[in-house]
Amino acid sequence: MNPAGIIHSPTVFPIYGKLEVTGFGLAVLAAFVIAQIICQREFWRRGQDAEAAAMPDIVLAALIGTLVGAKTYYVILSGDPSAFFSRGGFVFWGGFIGSVFLCWLTIRWRKLQFLKVADVCGIAIAAGYAVGRTGCWAVGDDYGRPWSSPFAVQFPHGAPPSTALVMSQQFGVKLPADMPPDTVLSVHPTQLYETFMGFVMFAILWRFRAHQQKSGWLFGMYCVLAGVERFIVEFFRAKDDRLASTGGLSTAQIIAIAIFAIGVAIMAWRRAPTGGNGAMSPATRAA
Repeated sequence: MNPAGIIHSPTVFPIYGKLEVTGFGLAVLAAFVIAQIICQREFWRRGQDAEAAAMPDIVLAALIGTLVGAKTYYVILSGDPSAFFSRGGFVFWGGFIGSVFLCWLTIRWRKLQFLKVADVCGIAIAAGYAVGRTGCWAVGDDYGRPWSSPFAVQFPHGAPPSTALVMSQQFGVKLPADMPPDTVLSVHPTQLYETFMGFVMFAILWRFRAHQQKSGWLFGMYCVLAGVERFIVEFFRAKDDRLASTGGLSTAQIIAIAIFAIGVAIMAWRRAPTGGNGAMSPATRAA
């Protein structure tokens, strides 16, 4: 159950004294910067200059919504209000819901059409997700179940460490009774799985960015892909919220099914062709 595999060390850059920059922080920053660049370039390509100009406000709203939503979701699940003030405990679906809600408010404030913005933002979210998940790898968070493979990874300094005690108490993994609690287990590097699948999502959405359906159709496709991605990776994650009433599915998988269904509904609703999403602005043609 516990071959040597790969031993992980957190990515931390000391600045001064106790001040440090973590790989997680850098990955989150890079994710939002990349998302803004992708959105603005695609809006310019479509000739939607007002939407491109609004992206700094929308990205700021996405950042705040993601952090607050992700932390709130974790606090609700854990029942521990003090987790608001900890460095860990960010849940993707909570961040996604918080981000969409605050972005919706910002888009209305800027007097723009939500579906026109969302159509492009789905591409950027997938790219940002692929980059952001490297931050989970950097700090040793969100890893998977124990795995016997040369490609498995040990997280002796993870958040939390992948020890037998953590696996048993926090994630409900059944282990041999005589296994020492401080044994560091090799697990699935699910952060890397999600990085790869996030890139695949981005590649698919990028391929369809010039679609001829109504605005919002591509965001529906993002929801479908995100639901499938999350549903799959949860089978490999170390989780403590699997429900017997749903056949052992986790809470995140139930939400993934709902997001998938919403995506299918949006794609069906916006499937009528309009011929307008491949248009280039005059400035883009000149370039």
